[in-house]
Amino acid sequence: MQTIRRREPAQGEPARGELAEARYRAGLSRRELMALAAGSLAAGVPGLASAAGPQSQLTWGAHVSLAPTWFDPAETSGIITPYMVLYALHDALVKPMPGKLLAPSLAESWSASEDGLGYEFLLRQGVKFHNGDPLTAEDVKFSFERYRGVAHDMMKARVAAVEIPDPRHVVFRLKEPWPDFLTFYGSATGAGWVVPKKYVEKVGDDGFKKAPVGAGPYKFVSFNPGIELAMEAYEGYWRKQPSIKRITLKSIPDASTRLAALKGGEVDGIYWVAGELAEELQRTPGLSLAVSHTAAFWVYFPEQWDEKSAWHDVRVRRAANLAIDLKGINQAITFGHSKLTGNAFVPAHFEFYWQPPEPVFDIAAAKRLLAEAGHSGGLDAGPFYCDAAFPNVGEAIVNSLREAGIRANLRPIERAAFYKNYSERKYNKGLIMSSSAAFGNAATRLEAFAVKGGAYAYGNYPDIDALFAQQAAELDRAKREALLHKTQELVHDKVIAAPIWQLAALSGVGPRIADSTLGSMDGYPWTSPYEDITLKGA
Repeated sequence: MQTIRRREPAQGEPARGELAEARYRAGLSRRELMALAAGSLAAGVPGLASAAGPQSQLTWGAHVSLAPTWFDPAETSGIITPYMVLYALHDALVKPMPGKLLAPSLAESWSASEDGLGYEFLLRQGVKFHNGDPLTAEDVKFSFERYRGVAHDMMKARVAAVEIPDPRHVVFRLKEPWPDFLTFYGSATGAGWVVPKKYVEKVGDDGFKKAPVGAGPYKFVSFNPGIELAMEAYEGYWRKQPSIKRITLKSIPDASTRLAALKGGEVDGIYWVAGELAEELQRTPGLSLAVSHTAAFWVYFPEQWDEKSAWHDVRVRRAANLAIDLKGINQAITFGHSKLTGNAFVPAHFEFYWQPPEPVFDIAAAKRLLAEAGHSGGLDAGPFYCDAAFPNVGEAIVNSLREAGIRANLRPIERAAFYKNYSERKYNKGLIMSSSAAFGNAATRLEAFAVKGGAYAYGNYPDIDALFAQQAAELDRAKREALLHKTQELVHDKVIAAPIWQLAALSGVGPRIADSTLGSMDGYPWTSPYEDITLKGA
């Protein structure tokens, strides 16, 4: 798409007034513009600010506070949120793209050795970082070696060496066959996202987060902590030149304020709108509701391995599972769009997914199980930790549990801090409502949340660990699938976590947007690929 560019007044030409300038940018006649403005004031729809704003700029309202740690691929924490930024500023050798679980990106091709011990990547010719440095195999090796995200120990334990035959070839040597190497390297972690070695060594890790340089479709312009991230199109991006000159991600944690900003034309789109606010959005002319399915949600029982805790008894965990009115909550918050799969950790679109029985809501049965476990008067569950972006979901579940006699206190925590504390096992008492929309497959998800040593696992079960170890070395796909299905069945039977849903990510889209790209990738809730986003008339 051709970018609409502003023409500066010629020498001696009078400057345009604000109204004329708005008309010029939007490509509207004076009569059309005045009619649009009048209609907007009368109907209360997004008007002049949206239609007549610069056509080469887009602003998106995010439901979370943007964290500088998300600017650095090395620090990806096993959740999907950082990819909101990574897909704009950075690029990877291979990564998920529309229609493809793994698509060639900075690597134009790759191959695996017959023994499963080697993976070779051929880099694209002539790719440069935003600062002009050429992207070479040295940068790829450097980026992998500096990766320190949640899968760091596991990846370093399995990769024997990274070899560089020449500037365009990179070879990863494994200690033993690892069927999920590409899944971990290319999607489930940030290890395959490439940063410029010379620049990082010059400015340091902290300096890099203050002024990140990548190879993605957009360049870093500025970051105002807690307010917004501004980015500008990188005209040298290898895949295609973005059609939108400038994109701003604006942090607006409050849902009502977010919707008001969309209705008022201050932003062009917003993430996460639900319940009554989503109904209001759908009633507003010019706005539309976009639905994509993303994170699996669950309630985790961190005390289940403590013999002195009530949660050590599987009957108590089953009671909690039965007490959550999933269908009612789904209808109230996401209009029934979320998927009630019954699988706590693994979303339905993942490879090797196992389908559990349909979830059951039965308060009477929940109370009977609690009584059998010695808690006829109910029990005090303590804090109920959740991501502050989803307090309405947490509140609905806490209220549902209370009906069965399980009393918990809602504790919303800002997202970056929530996942940091979760992974550092600081929530060892109470309940944890968590989620993950990270890329991967059933094995990568179980490894993080249900297996010994997992980044978010507070305990483990030997039979699950044994099955998981067996599948990790199995190269026959059918046999591996059977092992992973059995593993998920055990996770379900032990009620390691109570499944909630695969969330329907409801986003609001304003009238200027032609293609938001929302829903273009399975399980991905953000607007990506950024270079594919288009505005009407651009």
